[in-house]
Amino acid sequence: MVDISLHSMKEVRVVVSGEQRSIVTDLLDRIEATGYTVIAITAGKGHGGVQESHFMFGGVESLEMIMTVVPEEKVEPILAGLRTLFSHHSGVMFVSDVAVSRREYFGKAL
Repeated sequence: MVDISLHSMKEVRVVVSGEQRSIVTDLLDRIEATGYTVIAITAGKGHGGVQESHFMFGGVESLEMIMTVVPEEKVEPILAGLRTLFSHHSGVMFVSDVAVSRREYFGKAL
């Protein structure tokens, strides 16, 4: 049997308008997150009420969730980078404790 160890990391989820996706992904690239996943959100409800995607001009105007897993020391640079975005645009960020089996995949040496 293979012995698997788990290592503490932080999962960051950012929900923004699709128009702001590149701001978030550029920030994650700058802080050298090793990867991220983008999920288009077709509908949801928050303090601003119900939000639904609208198909316009061949594209989609929607919310998107960008998810990444990073070492704890990268959370503050992400927060700092998103302060300006959130002061001018709607959006939300969630940070959770997670455990990963291959920490080298997430920027943490063995």
